[in-house]
Amino acid sequence: MVYTEVQKRGAKKNYYRAVSKREGRKVTKKRIFLGTDLSGKELARAESEADIELGILGSLLSREELAILKEIKLKYSREPVITKRNRFEAFATVFTHNSTSIEGNTLTLRETGILLFDGITPKGKSVREINEVLGHRNALDFMLEYEADISKDLILELHARVMKDTLPGDYKSQIGRYREVQVFIRGLDWTPPGPGDVPGDMKALLSWYSKNRGKVDPLVAAVYFHVGFEIIHPFIDGNGRVGRLLLNFILHRNGYPMVSIPNREKQRYYDALREAQTQGNLRPFLEFVIELMTGTELMY
Repeated sequence: MVYTEVQKRGAKKNYYRAVSKREGRKVTKKRIFLGTDLSGKELARAESEADIELGILGSLLSREELAILKEIKLKYSREPVITKRNRFEAFATVFTHNSTSIEGNTLTLRETGILLFDGITPKGKSVREINEVLGHRNALDFMLEYEADISKDLILELHARVMKDTLPGDYKSQIGRYREVQVFIRGLDWTPPGPGDVPGDMKALLSWYSKNRGKVDPLVAAVYFHVGFEIIHPFIDGNGRVGRLLLNFILHRNGYPMVSIPNREKQRYYDALREAQTQGNLRPFLEFVIELMTGTELMY
């Protein structure tokens, strides 16, 4: 059992992450100090980091889920090469449509497909919406050709491509670089880190990934990275689209098919993300991604 202890020392509160195990008749306990007087966001982040050290993330997936994931990987590895182009066009269309629709883009799935692969611009759509769709495809293409692992350079390049020709003049200086202003997230009762903290927080997240990518299942690593990225919210705009690309980057390079979060499931996605961000609980998000993988025949 894993839980967080709170110990008061005068006016201060000290937080500890603890895990207890029963071994025969004996109960053993391991504990890690998280910090003093932490905010909800700080506590959630500290709990997630401590869970790595305590080995909690390594046991987030059940034996049944690990077996399902093994079967998904096997099925994906057997997809015929002859259908690769067709599968790419289908996935790129649905992924781009869903990821931009979540952010408010109004192009339909069909309009997205004919724009991306036939070069036909749908009528009645704004230049910004057209560029959002084209930019997402551009970033996806770049991501799939990128040979190294996740890095600051990759993240900044994805943002530059996703946001190309989509922001007003005042914001153009913020494209392809970490934000230099404070941002706020509608509907949440916490605020992302200040701009001065973003470079250090992103460096810490990338360091975490580098140290732990081989210690936990790639699905867990992908979800953890996505949650951490969205907490930091390193860009003035486009965090969701870039974050979902990075989620798929980790899945794809580790032998899993990529996932497309349907716009109709947007609220479940947000709820799972919020649960992970505020409570340090990755389970709803993991279950959601596994359902997406098992619920489609389209694997790319």
